Amino acid sequence: MTRLLQLVFRRIPIGWLQLTHNRARLFAAVAGIAFANLLVFVQLGVVASMTGTIEMTYAPFRADIIISPLRQQLVNGELVSRRVLYIALADAAVADATPLYIGNADWKQSPSTTKSLIVYGMKPEAVAFAGATVGNQLAMLAPFGHVLIDREIAGIDQLAEAGKSPPFEINGHTVQAVGSFQLGSGFGADGGLFVSDQTFQQLVRQRSTSTPSHVLIQVKPGETPAIVAARLNARLAPEQVQVRTMSQAVADEINYMNTEAPMGIIFGIGVFIGGLVGLVIVYQVLASDVAAHIKEYATFKAMGYPHRFLLGIVLEEALIMAFLGFVPGVILGSGAYQIMAVATGLPLGMTPDRALAVLAGTFVACAVSGMLATFRLRSAEPADLF
Repeated sequence: MTRLLQLVFRRIPIGWLQLTHNRARLFAAVAGIAFANLLVFVQLGVVASMTGTIEMTYAPFRADIIISPLRQQLVNGELVSRRVLYIALADAAVADATPLYIGNADWKQSPSTTKSLIVYGMKPEAVAFAGATVGNQLAMLAPFGHVLIDREIAGIDQLAEAGKSPPFEINGHTVQAVGSFQLGSGFGADGGLFVSDQTFQQLVRQRSTSTPSHVLIQVKPGETPAIVAARLNARLAPEQVQVRTMSQAVADEINYMNTEAPMGIIFGIGVFIGGLVGLVIVYQVLASDVAAHIKEYATFKAMGYPHRFLLGIVLEEALIMAFLGFVPGVILGSGAYQIMAVATGLPLGMTPDRALAVLAGTFVACAVSGMLATFRLRSAEPADLF
C-alpha cells in the first residue's frame, strides 16, 4: 500500500504512515465514516423508493394526458366531474378519453393478516389505456367480480396465472382473480387490484361512475401532448382541474413528495444529518492527529515547507479515510437495502449513481474536515508550535 501511494503522490505518503502509526485511531475513523455512509445510504434509498413507488402507481395504465383534481398525488385526493371527459373529447386533437377510478380496499386474508390494496377501476373496453402489465386482460374484467391481482401478493399470483384462483372476499364482496399484473408494495398500500368500473363501485364504497378520480386522454397521431394539455387546461379552468402530460404529472408528484410532503422532508433532513455526522467524526480524528504530530508539522514549517504542503498531508489522510470508510459503508448499505426490501416490499436497491454520489460526498466532507483541522497551522510560527 505504501509503494502504491508513493507512486500516486510521487512522494513518501506521510499521511498514510501517520494514519497507520496509530491503528486504533484509524479503525475508529473508518468505522465512523462507514456508519455515516450507512445512514446516508438508508435515507437516500428510502427517498429513491418514494420515487419508484410513485412511478409504480402510474404503471398500470398509459395515456398522453391526465386530467386530475387540483392536487399533486394520484392516489389520494378529491374527484373530478365526468363532464370534463366530454369537454376534452370535443377537442379536435383528442383521439380518445376514458375515466379512471382509484380507491383503497382492505383484503382480510386471515384473522391476523390484512392487506391494504390500491384499487384501479377502468372500463373493460378501454384496452388501449391499459399498461403493458395489464394489456388485453382488461377485457376479462367485464363479468362482475372478476379482478386482476397484484403478483406481489404472495400465494395468489400463481393460482391466478393458472386460472385456478379460489374466490375471495374484499369489503364484503366475493371476487375472482382471473389474471395478475405487476405493481408491488408502496408507502400507502401492500399491493394492487385492477377491476372494471362496475366492480369498482361495489368494492369501494360511496363511489359513483359520475365522479372518476382522473380522466385519461390519448391524442391523435402528430399532435403534441403538451400543447393539447395547455389548451385543455385553459378550456377546463372553470372546472377546478389540472391538465398535464403523464410525464409532467409523475414529475410533479415526485417533486411534491421530496420537497413538500412531510415524509420527503424528514428523510432529506436525515441525509443532511448523516453527512454532518461523518464530517464531525473525520474532523475530530484529523484534529487529534494534527495535535499529536504538531512538532513534526512545526519542523516542516521551520524547514521552509509552505502551508499547502502541510495541508496536502492532512488531505491525503482525509481522502484515504474517505475511501477506507466508503468500502464497508457501501457493503453495509447494500445489505440494509436487501433487508428492508424483503421486510417492506419497497423497491430498494443499490445503484451505481447513488454509490458514486455518496463516494463524492464522502470525499468532499473529508476534504473540508482536513482543511478545518489545519487551521491552526496556517498562521502559526514554528516556534509557537513547539
